[in-house]
Amino acid sequence: MSLLQLPARRVGPLASILIRVGIALAALLSVATITYIERDGYRDVVNEVSDVEGASPEFTYLDALYYATVSLSTTGYGDITPVSDTARFVNVFVITPLRILFLVVLVGTTVEVLTKRSRDELRATRWRNRVKDHTVVVGYGVKGRSSVRAIIDQGTAPGDIVVVDATQEALDEATAIGCVAVVGDATREDVLRLAEISRAARIVVATDRDDTSVLVVLTARRLNSSATIVASARESQNIIVLRQSGANIVIPTAEASGRMLGLSLQSHVAGQIVEDLLEPVEGLEIVEREITPAELGVPPESLISEQTVVLAVVRDGEVHRFDEGRVSLLQRGDRIVVIRPSGRATRAEA
Repeated sequence: MSLLQLPARRVGPLASILIRVGIALAALLSVATITYIERDGYRDVVNEVSDVEGASPEFTYLDALYYATVSLSTTGYGDITPVSDTARFVNVFVITPLRILFLVVLVGTTVEVLTKRSRDELRATRWRNRVKDHTVVVGYGVKGRSSVRAIIDQGTAPGDIVVVDATQEALDEATAIGCVAVVGDATREDVLRLAEISRAARIVVATDRDDTSVLVVLTARRLNSSATIVASARESQNIIVLRQSGANIVIPTAEASGRMLGLSLQSHVAGQIVEDLLEPVEGLEIVEREITPAELGVPPESLISEQTVVLAVVRDGEVHRFDEGRVSLLQRGDRIVVIRPSGRATRAEA
């Protein structure tokens, strides 16, 4: 069973109960106090009958509290009734709304479930109508969490990320940071459709099994022929299968970690630089971006003056690395892959 889960403010069950009890007590005490203030406008039949001296019976706060209880619960024994115009006016325009509030609190659980269901359906419908060019992350384990953090660090709003996972606990973490979540098996087409994968611009497949990743990539590519799909592979022999299934980029996670360990042993400085590039907040970062008007017509290597090192130029969909020397001047429509200080944009970009 699949379920679309949008981020929402969470209230614990104990807090929810205490809030309802507080509202009910506030309504009860408010009616009792109003009734006691207007006590001269109320008639207590029981006290009148029991008063042997014939004097006017005293209307106490206990009587007012009793009236508030039977009135708000709609029991209405009729022994205490409003007789003056002021008391009746207050009953119609003050106590009646409080009576309705009290009843709503009494059946609050049912009302809350129905209201929440309608609200969630309305929010889900509005989300489906507006969502476009979003990012879908399949799998919210260690790799999925790291991917989401990296995507957010690169400037994507959490609300533009949809996380798909079969574990409710994992998706609770995703919605807690503002992501949209879909509970279900990502190998099923209906689950991916619920994530509006056909309108996604980027898809990250970060499952724990390569065979699952292949099925997800195949289904995702069939539903969306233009999105960029990045998948992780535990075994290097599955890289070709994932690419043939439709993945644009395949990251061999185990081998990548092994290479970094070997690189760090051979040169700890080189290892630190690679680690620096992977650090989400501080240090250096690798980004792909459009060139700015100020960079038009200049050689890529000249951007070093802006603390930017150009690794590659993307022109007409073809990648030209810096060591090939095939791009002498940047042209309109070029995109560049650069290394720069983390979180820093050039003056021209700003």
